[in-house]
Parts: sequence; C-alpha cells; structure tokens
Amino acid sequence: MLKRILIGLAAIVLVFLGYVAFLKPAEFQIERSSIIVAPPSAVFAEVNNFHNWEAWSPWAKLDPNAKATFEGPDAGEGAVFQWSGNDQIGEGRMTLLESRPDERIRIRIDFVKPFEGTNAAEFTFKPDGPRTIVTWTMSGEQTFLQKVISVFVNVDNLVGAEFEKGLANLKSVVEAKLG
Repeated sequence: MLKRILIGLAAIVLVFLGYVAFLKPAEFQIERSSIIVAPPSAVFAEVNNFHNWEAWSPWAKLDPNAKATFEGPDAGEGAVFQWSGNDQIGEGRMTLLESRPDERIRIRIDFVKPFEGTNAAEFTFKPDGPRTIVTWTMSGEQTFLQKVISVFVNVDNLVGAEFEKGLANLKSVVEAKLG
C-alpha cells in the first residue's frame, strides 16, 4: 500500500514538473497604462531622470532607508541607478538604454537580490489631446524556479499592482507640478 502511495506521489510530482517545464511560458510581460493630464514632455521628464523616481516609484516607499547611487549622466541614455534595500525591494541596477524624448524610454534592470535576473522595462508616452497615455511594461525570461512560483503566485497581479501605484504617484507628481 505504501509503495502505491509513493508511486502515486512521484507521478503527481512528475506531472507537475512537466507542466512547469513545458507548458508555463519561458517569457513574461507585465503592462499597465494610465492617463495623465499633461503633455508627453512633462511626463517624460519625470521618468527620464532616475533622480526623480524617489517621488513616484512605488518601491521607494517600501524602504525609505534604501541605499541609492547614481552613475553617468543625470538623465537620458547611460544614466544608471543602483539600489540596495530591505527584503521588499532587494538589490539591483537600472541602466537607461534608450531615451527618445516624449516617446519612449527603455531600461535594463539587473536584479541581484532576492533573485538574480535581467529584465527589460519600457515607458511609452502617447499624446491624447491635453493628456498623455503612459504605458509601463516589464518583460523578461523566467527561470524554472520563477515558473514554479508563478503556478502559485500571480506575478502579473503582484507587480502590476505596484505599477498601478507608481503610475498613480507619477500622475500626482506631474499634475501637481503643472498646477
């Protein structure tokens, strides 16, 4: 009887591992958008300069004591932001790879803790009359462990909720500056 139970459990584990390995996607993408009553240039300026992120980034609020360092230019291509903080924000580095004024910003994110990995982030700015539709996207490859975690945790909802907070904060900052 015990042998049958163990064989059954082994079969369940093998099916689960097969599901994760072959049916869970190797790549992920998280995307959220918001409408900000401001021209694209005003929204772009807040995102294009990592020094401004403390005012609106949802992760800055999770660890006010995090260590932050900046390298390269203050804004635009080549700007670098490194952080090291508590378990909620971990440790990593963002490098601004592309900066097309009022249109698009691409960022490489290298995570060190709690998991190592590299993702891409992108912000796009689309004019809509007196408003801007800003879209924040993050994409990357999932390790096997991340695919296992995604079976139990909806990462899109988890990170997407932080993107929504960040975009709401960005909206408040930009609209307050314009009065």
